[in-house]
Amino acid sequence: MRTVVLAALAVLAPAAAAAQAPAAPDAHTRALAAGYKAAFLCSGLFNAGMSEAQVAADDLEGIYPQYQELVRELPAEVDRDRKQVSVRFDKHLPPRVAAWRPNLGCAQLPVGAPAEAAARLPRFDAAAPRSDARKWPDGDAHPRIATPRGLAQVAEKAFDGATYGEGSKTTAVLVVKDGRIIAERYRADFDMHTPQRTWSAAKSLTASVVGRAVQQGLVKVDAPANIPEWKAPGDPRAQITLTQLMNMGSGLWTDGPGNRTDEVYVGGGLVTEWATRMPIEVRPGTRFRYANNDTLLAMRSVRASLGDGERALAYPFQELLWKIGMTHTTPETDWQGNFILSSQVWTTARDLARLGLLYQNDGVWNGERLLPEGWARFVATPAPAQPPSGPGYGAFFWLYGAAQALPEGTYGMNGNRGQYVMIVPSEKLVIVRRGFDPAGKRFDEARFARDVVAALR
Repeated sequence: MRTVVLAALAVLAPAAAAAQAPAAPDAHTRALAAGYKAAFLCSGLFNAGMSEAQVAADDLEGIYPQYQELVRELPAEVDRDRKQVSVRFDKHLPPRVAAWRPNLGCAQLPVGAPAEAAARLPRFDAAAPRSDARKWPDGDAHPRIATPRGLAQVAEKAFDGATYGEGSKTTAVLVVKDGRIIAERYRADFDMHTPQRTWSAAKSLTASVVGRAVQQGLVKVDAPANIPEWKAPGDPRAQITLTQLMNMGSGLWTDGPGNRTDEVYVGGGLVTEWATRMPIEVRPGTRFRYANNDTLLAMRSVRASLGDGERALAYPFQELLWKIGMTHTTPETDWQGNFILSSQVWTTARDLARLGLLYQNDGVWNGERLLPEGWARFVATPAPAQPPSGPGYGAFFWLYGAAQALPEGTYGMNGNRGQYVMIVPSEKLVIVRRGFDPAGKRFDEARFARDVVAALR
């Protein structure tokens, strides 16, 4: 009897082990992981000038768990002459390809597209103004200013991987007071010209592009967004306003709070295919739901108002970025030229500080009004529906104050993996922190900002 039982267990053991083993990634997950590796490797190499080892250590580690092992394993091929990265994932399909262009960075080809299709990607080849020799904030020439000792200690602690979040990985800290840089520190392999991905801090750049279009009379925030895909008679989404999109109050269905939009970010999907197809779930303006799609739709509206040609590609550069010295900023697009300004922007700590200064000056730069009067107040006004916990929300900006023991009126740009820009109007402060915080590890931006404010009082 004992022999029979043991024999039965021997038969069942492999089946039980197989049942407990994780399922092999499906074909589409492999395609997304390959797109992740191609996109980040391409941007890190050709936007930021990093080495493959740097990109592998920072941008390709500590990522979404379902992609992590695949990203490590899938083979990548770098073509430095063509500025392309290819990642094989399926023996029957072409590799996933990301290709770089001047100003616009890397775009992914759709799954199944051959590498030759990169020749048809939209381009904007104008040369950015040279700003290194110009005085800060228009350029990067800045007199050395002694950092107050207390502030220097706070900045140093931001890099210790413990004080503001166990396991956090800081790459840059920058503090601007009264328009002057009073603290600036980088990880050893970074400097003031090293860009990295903003993640969702880019949403505040979208707010700025919208603001510029409002100032020029191209769009109105209280009018329905201009989404061509919603123009069919009877489509109820045609009444959703730009303000409702900027408040994260579109009322559109998403696949849960956060709305990761992997199909656009790493799948080679189009903004016009994915962000525009969601149905209304609740009445617009009555619910806060953080959604990448709302940002993508806001930029889709601006592009539609400009036309789909080179003018739309040139607009963020010529009308905003280059005007305020953000010449080391690369907003990326999908393969048909739609800006992915909910996340895929590569920029430096100094360029983010410039954007913060534009808001501190209520949209005026060198005497020219770039954003409407009161635009800073508009983006920092609480939306009708608010997040259930944590900081509040305005119009593509997060709101801080007494609940976080910060001065009232503090607001900021927040992004995944620890990208933060805090604007403290009452103290005339802009505080920038960049990082590569791994999944599940969080840098406490509010505590850090409190310590900066305290060190300067």
